[in-house]
Amino acid sequence: MEPRKTPPILLAAAALVVACAPLAGQQAVEDSSANPYKATTVKTGRPPMPFPPGSEAPGPVKPIEFRSPDRMTEKDRDVEADGESSIRERVSFSGLEFNQGKWSYQQIVCPAFPNHVLLKFTRNNGKGDESVFTASIPRMGEGRVRIIPILRRGYSLFSPTPVNALTISAFNHIRAEEHASRPPDWLSTGMCYAALAGAHPQVALGPESTESKKFTTGVPAILQIPAEGGAVISFLDVAARPQPMQWAMTFDKKGKLLKATHTPTFTTAPTAVPPTLENVQGTPVPPTVLEVTGTTRP
Repeated sequence: MEPRKTPPILLAAAALVVACAPLAGQQAVEDSSANPYKATTVKTGRPPMPFPPGSEAPGPVKPIEFRSPDRMTEKDRDVEADGESSIRERVSFSGLEFNQGKWSYQQIVCPAFPNHVLLKFTRNNGKGDESVFTASIPRMGEGRVRIIPILRRGYSLFSPTPVNALTISAFNHIRAEEHASRPPDWLSTGMCYAALAGAHPQVALGPESTESKKFTTGVPAILQIPAEGGAVISFLDVAARPQPMQWAMTFDKKGKLLKATHTPTFTTAPTAVPPTLENVQGTPVPPTVLEVTGTTRP
């Protein structure tokens, strides 16, 4: 019986594999020695923030202006007249008795919301009997009239307006309706929120400002950027009565307001104790700052 013969084509293929094997092994060694580790490029950059980069230090900030109807532009008065029926309808749902008594209003001129006419309505029947709400009307009709109840006959309708969910929701909707090509500066945004919540905010910009020195326990205007993105705006409203109020607002990465706080601050500067006391071992006690005690109003 003759031995089985391997076809010439298979013999040629086997020879080619054997010939190439050392070359492939050599190339693998060379590649391995040239780059023994796998490298991964890690992109670094600023965390996502809802306000313009480089705006951490506020520049010149326009104050919030309150205008009486006779000082409003004709165009803004027309917007108010067009939105009055919608305001009346929405206020009736809140039980603010808009059809009773004499109401007056002011325009809130807010640099952060140029595409809205913002109004503050007040009915004052004497001490302890005041009703207040704010309203927003989109200028171009792209959005809806929104109402933020503040007081009904001296009482908050819900939780205090500066911190409640209805105020935060309305504020977020107004911001979305602006369709701004560039986000407004953070401090103007925070001051507009305070105005919509019923305040007439005046802000202490830094420790060197005259107003800030009067209220040493308050934090000046600050923008904090968390590592995961977003922003926290803090500022001291030095015009609030009977005490200055500290505001803080937390935004997510896309600029949505998540939380707001509103707390009173002390108005008296702390007092330093002279370093004349001694402890048991006879070592002078270092100067100590005593905390000024007092009462605050919620």
